Amino acid sequence: MNKKRIIISRTDSIGDVMLTLPLAGILKKEFPNSYLIFLGKTYTKAVIETCKHINEFADWDFISAKDNTQAIEAFRKLKADIIIHVFPRKEINLIAKKADIPFRIGTRNRTYHWLGCNKLIKLSRKNSDLHESQLNLKLLSPFKINTEIKLEEIHNYYGFNKLKSLPKEILDLIDKSKFNLILHPKSKGSAREWGLDNFAKLIKILPKDKFKIFITGTAVEADLMKDQILNKYQDEVIDMTSKLDLTQLISFINEADGLIAASTGPLHIAAALGKHALGIYPPIRPMHPGRWAPVGQNAFYFVLDKECSDCRKTSNCECMHSISPEMVKAKLESIINK
Repeated sequence: MNKKRIIISRTDSIGDVMLTLPLAGILKKEFPNSYLIFLGKTYTKAVIETCKHINEFADWDFISAKDNTQAIEAFRKLKADIIIHVFPRKEINLIAKKADIPFRIGTRNRTYHWLGCNKLIKLSRKNSDLHESQLNLKLLSPFKINTEIKLEEIHNYYGFNKLKSLPKEILDLIDKSKFNLILHPKSKGSAREWGLDNFAKLIKILPKDKFKIFITGTAVEADLMKDQILNKYQDEVIDMTSKLDLTQLISFINEADGLIAASTGPLHIAAALGKHALGIYPPIRPMHPGRWAPVGQNAFYFVLDKECSDCRKTSNCECMHSISPEMVKAKLESIINK
């Protein structure tokens, strides 16, 4: 088993990929000589390449652009012994079978897995009380290893430490005499958001002698934040929107002290790097922190202590908006006062 070539297939977003990396860590712990290939989307490549457990990145966007025969041949060239369908996709399932990968692991609740997989796992994410990172580990049950890992131990298996150096002009922005705080207000629509008004108020009430504040996001998100944050508080924040590629963003988060965001990729990156990752969540299943909380030694989340589905069909979450900037400020001050 130690020398087997294993594909981990997770072709969705950055946060999902981050919470799949511990699965790779468990495999490397149990089978140190295994060769791990991560099948992912192009834009997550920098995340995957930061993980020491991954030996090779396979670009699904590149493969999926080929015709079916060429895609099957691309899979054959990976010479995989095993594929684990962490994020199920019908087309990947069928290609893996046609590429004659000997062991193909997937969940029983996907009809097409019955056609394409020969190792079926009983696993329902929708109604589970387990965290996403723990649910991913259930797919390792055919390996006859312990998959019952406590959530507080998951961070030990990220292996998220193959960091690249930053240019001096970016490193010089970090102020060692203050708490360097990254605010990532937007989510590209992937999560419920706290609201720009709350982030703006937090910027206003944080002591300037204790905190240096950076704003991150895409160019599109910068336009959305321009009036309420970037222009209004241009003398109080450093605008890093669209100035960093993903590799640089990872390294910049590593240089900072903390990050605040909704349930986004940067939040999970910060948690994996051991930073003070403060997430703001809705109390709605399955979006709640029970499933998607940041996992790390210094990770923390805010959520109202209630069951709520009132705004399930809208993006405007009153339960999140009611978490006050003063609450977040109090948590930050408790961190720096330690």
